[in-house]
Amino acid sequence: MSGERSLYTCLSPALLNLYDISNSTVVIIDVLRATSTIATALYNGASSVIPVASVQQCIELGKEVGGITAGERDGKVADGLTYGNSPFEYPRDFIEGKILVLTTTNGTKLLHMALDNGASEIITGSFPNLSAVCDHLIQSERNVLLSCSAWKDRVNIEDTLFAGAVINRIKQHFTIHCDSSKMAESLFLEAGEDRFSFMKQRGATHYHRLTNYGLEKDIRYCLSADQANVLPIFKGDRLIAE
Repeated sequence: MSGERSLYTCLSPALLNLYDISNSTVVIIDVLRATSTIATALYNGASSVIPVASVQQCIELGKEVGGITAGERDGKVADGLTYGNSPFEYPRDFIEGKILVLTTTNGTKLLHMALDNGASEIITGSFPNLSAVCDHLIQSERNVLLSCSAWKDRVNIEDTLFAGAVINRIKQHFTIHCDSSKMAESLFLEAGEDRFSFMKQRGATHYHRLTNYGLEKDIRYCLSADQANVLPIFKGDRLIAE
């Protein structure tokens, strides 16, 4: 049975201004790799993740809070930063109890856009924390906007797939009058369980970008459900595990 709450999917940050998010939980989705990395770092005991827009801001804030400065531009570790955007860089014995200050090409930018547009709650979603996201959205009393980070405003397959996975699990709790949500769920169902092969067969741009850097292991992890099942929720200026 559909609920009274609405659910929409925004396939690109360039479309965010089309949605009223004032009474919504906005789910920031950047599967490859920001939101997968955020979930993993928090799952492995990071005290918080502070998302920032620029590399310079990342360096300055890192010094201020004594945190680990990390991030990428175009899939590679950003100049001036020590660590990148791979979930495998943040095992428990490294990240536990530490603050991660993170800047990425798409995901952290979208999070700040959602803040500026007045989202009432912001969480981050990825396949590694799929169940935690779905459980929270069902229990919450807000409308939902699944907001895909895309790639430099261009719609991508992996973020759309994740939106579809969420919709497939929780749609009976929401009223969905949204073609992009229907498209996302169709894509998810078409992809089946082997999302890695689906990305490869479809020649997904991010698949090519990251495999060119030898990051196949990252892609496989980021497409696997519930490897880091925590709920990163934005409080104040940072994401913490709820």
